[in-house]
Amino acid sequence: MFAALPLMALPVAAYNLLALMFGGFGGTELQERLAKPLFTISMASGVEWPVSLGDLLLAGSLVILFVELLKSTSSRRVAIINHSLSMLLFIGCLVEFLLAPAFAGSTFFLVSVMVLLDVLAGFIVSIVSARRDIEIGDG
Repeated sequence: MFAALPLMALPVAAYNLLALMFGGFGGTELQERLAKPLFTISMASGVEWPVSLGDLLLAGSLVILFVELLKSTSSRRVAIINHSLSMLLFIGCLVEFLLAPAFAGSTFFLVSVMVLLDVLAGFIVSIVSARRDIEIGDG
């Protein structure tokens, strides 16, 4: 049952929780918090690299997207439910991005693009694997 849930819901839920903690869905305080550096890392070149909360959220989202792409290669029936739920998640992200001021920023836009890539990759992998199954069956 849990295999059907899209993992990309985790960064979206984390962003929603951050929006609730920092001013609600109607505020723009979250955008400032996401851009504010949390810590800096000294690079070998001598330059300081400021790392923000938005950077950490995007990095975690990329890791989750990688795992989700690996999950999309399975051809089990639960994968179709996962793809459908991912599509609903993307629609929810699109609505939040367009209608709620707290979500109208680059960080949430990029998380939404990752959700869209998850949807597209899932459907494309399913179509390609179904086509391969049909070709093997006819041969």
